[in-house]
Amino acid sequence: QVQLVESGGGSVQARGSLRLSCAASGYVYSSYYMAWFRQAPGKEREGVAAIGSGGGTTYDADSVKGRFTISQDNAKNTLDLQMNSLKPEDSAMYYCAAGLIGYGSRWYEPSAFGYWGQGTQVTVSS
Repeated sequence: QVQLVESGGGSVQARGSLRLSCAASGYVYSSYYMAWFRQAPGKEREGVAAIGSGGGTTYDADSVKGRFTISQDNAKNTLDLQMNSLKPEDSAMYYCAAGLIGYGSRWYEPSAFGYWGQGTQVTVSS
């Protein structure tokens, strides 16, 4: 069993920055993918960024390329998301996720992940 707890959300003005952190406890297999998703009211949950198994490869949604950076500290079992140049459309509940990516699944598909945190709210004002 894996527990994920997010922190670092808040309110910020456009073009500002926030850093989200996800603390993982329990047995996090090295073969797990770790990811950040977000969900705005009335919209589907979408993948923001992910780190592949072993931490070697990172993935970003087109909407955040060049602005968000995902990183992982295996020693501390934490997953961070540095968010720069924030826009009002980045406002959402942000979730940390962990799990194995099965054959045919993609990192940006919520159904590919078995473990989820409770989320942390990010609000960006114009």
